[in-house]
Amino acid sequence: MAHRSAGTLALPWSQTTSQRSGTQRVAVDRTLLAVTMILALVGLVMVFSASAIVAGNRFQDPGFYLKRQVAWLAIGVLLMYLASRIDYTFWKKLSMPILACILVLLVMVLVPSFGLSAKGARRWLPLGPISVQPAEMVKLVAVMYLAAYLSKKAERITSFRDGLLPALIVIGLLSGLVLLEPDLGTVVVLGLVTVGMCFLAGARLSHLIGLGLCAIPVVLALVLGSSYRRQRLMTFLAPWKDPSDSGFQITQSFLAFGSGGPFGVGLGEGKQKLYFLPEAHTDFVLALVGEELGLIGTATVILLFAFFVWRGVQIAARARVPFGHYLGLGITLLIGVQALVNAAVVTGLLPTKGLTLPFVSYGGSSLVVSLVGVGILLSISRDRHAGGSRGGPGHG
Repeated sequence: MAHRSAGTLALPWSQTTSQRSGTQRVAVDRTLLAVTMILALVGLVMVFSASAIVAGNRFQDPGFYLKRQVAWLAIGVLLMYLASRIDYTFWKKLSMPILACILVLLVMVLVPSFGLSAKGARRWLPLGPISVQPAEMVKLVAVMYLAAYLSKKAERITSFRDGLLPALIVIGLLSGLVLLEPDLGTVVVLGLVTVGMCFLAGARLSHLIGLGLCAIPVVLALVLGSSYRRQRLMTFLAPWKDPSDSGFQITQSFLAFGSGGPFGVGLGEGKQKLYFLPEAHTDFVLALVGEELGLIGTATVILLFAFFVWRGVQIAARARVPFGHYLGLGITLLIGVQALVNAAVVTGLLPTKGLTLPFVSYGGSSLVVSLVGVGILLSISRDRHAGGSRGGPGHG
C-alpha cells in the first residue's frame, strides 16, 4: 500500500483487497433493524399525536396524515427488505446511471410544467396521486456515487486535483441544482457527509480545512443574499426579540421542551400542537416529543440514533470490500448527521432549516429513502469478513 502523507487517516480496510475469499453469509443485523423499526413506530405515534387536531379541522379526518405515513412506511419497509436481499456491490455498478437519473429529476423539478411549488420552494414532482421529493433521493445517490468513487480512487485521494476535485465537482453540481429549489438544509447535510466520507477515505486535512474556509463566504453570501434566510439568521441570534412573528416557531419549540419537564405532560396531552408550533408533525416533531414525553423521551430518541450510528459504523467496518465500507459509513453518516442537525435546529443551536428527523418526521420521500438506506446497510451486514480472519478471533 502506498505510504499515506501526514494529515491523512488510514483506515483498517485500506489494506484489504476486493477479493471475495474468506467471507461468510450471515443473517441481517437484527439490532439495527430493531432500532430502525422502533424509531419508525415512535414516528407513527408522534405524527398522529401532532397532526390529529390539524387534520381533523383541515380534512375532517384526524387520521389523514397518519394514514399516509403508514402507507409510506409500508412502501419503505418493502423496499428496505428488497434492498437487504440485493448484494450491495450491485449499487456500485449502477452508481453512475442512478446519478444521471437524479440529475434529470432535479432539472425537471425546476421546470414549472413538471415541478410543484409550495411555500416559496419548488421541490416536488407529481406522480399520480402522490408527489416525490428528488432532493431527498439526492443524498443517498450522492453517497452511492462517493462510495464507488472512493473505492476506486482511494490511493489518489491525497491529491487535490486527481483525487478530491473530481468528486467535489459532481457533488457541487448536485448541490447547485438543489440550491435552485431552494433547499440549503439538504446542501449542508450533503456537504457534511461528503467531507466526512473523504476524511475517512484518507483525504488531507489541509485540503478539507481549506474547502471549509472557502465554503464560509459562499454560505454567508447565500444567507445574506436571501431575505428569508437572513431573517432566519437574525432570529437564530435573537429568538426572543420578536417571539410573535419571526421568532414564533423557535420560541414555541422552546416552550414545548420547557413545559415537558423530565417526564412530559403525557402522550396526546401537548398544547403546542394546537396551532402554536408550526410544522409540529414534520420538522419540529422532536419538540413535541419533548413536550409530551419529556426529557426522558427526547433522550431516548437521541440515544436510539446514537445507537444506530454506532451499529452502522460496526457494520461498515466488517464489510469485505472497500465499497461496502464507504457505502456503509456514508449511509450511517447521512442519517446521523441529519438527525443531529434536526435536533440542533429544534433546540435553537442552529438556524431553522427544512430538515426532517429521519424515520420520525412526517414525510414520504424522507421515510422511504431512509429505509432504503437501512436496507442497504442490512445487506452489508449480511456479508462480512469471516470471524477471526483478520487479526484473531472476534475481530470481525
